[in-house]
Amino acid sequence: MCSYKKIILTFLIFIYQNISYAFVNEKINFEKFSLNKYEITIKEFKRYAVTNNIITEAEKTGGGYEWGAGWEKRNNWNYQTPYGKKPVSELEPAVHISRFEADKYCKYVGGRLPTFKEWSFAAYTQNFDSDKFKKGTTYKYPSGNEAKNMNSQGLLDYNKHVDVTTLPVGINGLVAMGGNVWEWIDDQRGQNSLTAGASWWYGGSKTSKSGAQYKPSDFYAIYVGFRCAFDLN
Repeated sequence: MCSYKKIILTFLIFIYQNISYAFVNEKINFEKFSLNKYEITIKEFKRYAVTNNIITEAEKTGGGYEWGAGWEKRNNWNYQTPYGKKPVSELEPAVHISRFEADKYCKYVGGRLPTFKEWSFAAYTQNFDSDKFKKGTTYKYPSGNEAKNMNSQGLLDYNKHVDVTTLPVGINGLVAMGGNVWEWIDDQRGQNSLTAGASWWYGGSKTSKSGAQYKPSDFYAIYVGFRCAFDLN
């Protein structure tokens, strides 16, 4: 019996360790473009970085940023160790990535950063038949007319970003278009680039379209990740 239990335990550990191996960040198709279902994960960015010998600015400079008494640099905080240590899951979003680094990743995989017009169209207007949302309707939040079921303060309230596959699906089958982490957008204004969707640090109201905000394009912090868009022929 003891040997049997050991075999079962070993099998379960093997399955658990390899769950993320089968992860595919599928693309959801709209009329002229597609968008990753999930924010780009540590696992995806790590594969790209290792293949291309990429060292991010957060790694080069000793760490990324967190808000404290102003923006404070945290030692060894980077996309591989977002809070300075090994993450619970490599399916957490890749953060501590600048707009430039996110753009290079997207181009490497055949895509680009989405424009705000594309991102907001996908985030707020239901394009497909759905049991939860009315096709053709534009909602206030990525969760509908009510801010709910998002990793934001006062809602799911994890107080940190989490594994993207654990979060509820929103409009158009997309996940975490609101909450979890801000997402870099292609739109630029001088040395700044737009971010949308808000992070876990904010309340749900910030996930509305009007909540988007510009940040320095070379900025990298615990609160900001991205997903990619792809042109359709």
